[in-house]
Amino acid sequence: MNNMLIDSADIISLFCRLQLTTKPDIPIRSSEMGVLIFIQKQESAATPMNISQFFKITKPSVTSMVNALVKKEYVLKEQSVADKRSYVLNITGKGNKLVESTFNDYYKSIELLRDNMGKDKFHQFIESMQLANDILEKGK
Repeated sequence: MNNMLIDSADIISLFCRLQLTTKPDIPIRSSEMGVLIFIQKQESAATPMNISQFFKITKPSVTSMVNALVKKEYVLKEQSVADKRSYVLNITGKGNKLVESTFNDYYKSIELLRDNMGKDKFHQFIESMQLANDILEKGK
């Protein structure tokens, strides 16, 4: 196999492992934290479909995460006024408190990269990551 591909895979793998280990000690899974942050940051009511589309995951995966967040009282499910068959998601006071208390730690590694790479290199890095995500998404 091509040595450059092997070296590249090792570098990407290390980056992913380092990023995963920088997450703070939180009472929910990192995927659930991502959903909780998404719900909090929405200007309009969040729905399972919004979450599924944003994170590019299946609705059953969203349902599992939402149910866990509801059970732990971080999110409320409320019947949609527009469509009685569906529901909207709202963050609770407990959920807001968790997001606010961990937000800075949760993004510390991204801030570290930005501060140490400099504005231009960080911007290039993010653009390259977006391009890679787009390519991988189309390749599925």
